[in-house]
Amino acid sequence: MSDTMTGPARPGRHGPAVVRWRIGPRLRRVLLLLHIASAGAWLGFDIVLGLLVLAAFGPGDDLGAAAALTSTGYFATWPLATIGLVCLATGVLLGLGTKYGLVRYWWVAVKLVLNVVLVTLVIALLSPGVRELTEGTRASLADGRPLPELTDMAFPPIVSTTAVLVAMTLSVFKPGGQVRRGAR
Repeated sequence: MSDTMTGPARPGRHGPAVVRWRIGPRLRRVLLLLHIASAGAWLGFDIVLGLLVLAAFGPGDDLGAAAALTSTGYFATWPLATIGLVCLATGVLLGLGTKYGLVRYWWVAVKLVLNVVLVTLVIALLSPGVRELTEGTRASLADGRPLPELTDMAFPPIVSTTAVLVAMTLSVFKPGGQVRRGAR
């Protein structure tokens, strides 16, 4: 038996028959495992980023703060974006291929919006900000200047960790009902 199958054609409300794509149980389990693993990795990245920012804020020498700041550049850019995109892709495939759909239930729609917003923020704001901070830290160390300000770096790990935990909670409890047909 194959991992994917096509459901029966159903007559549409305002047009021709709609063929619904369904994934088989084996593929569903693989996608679900990848989705859960990527969300867990995302949460782990957020926690490590928060700890590094906290270490850079904390009392101590500039060398330790500089090490914490430059360390963020190694994983807070493309690895975090990649994990976010894997989570998004597997979530979309699960939504399209299972009974939950992408916007059929409120909790799935909210998770989709959270994931798209977070991935966009990582790519559009966090990556350039971390790159600039890392380069500024290296230049400060080379020139003997004070380290760059960290004021904006406290928010990304707090916001992202909270959003990922909300998405995980929605996955477990599945609150709310279906989205009204007209709202879809």
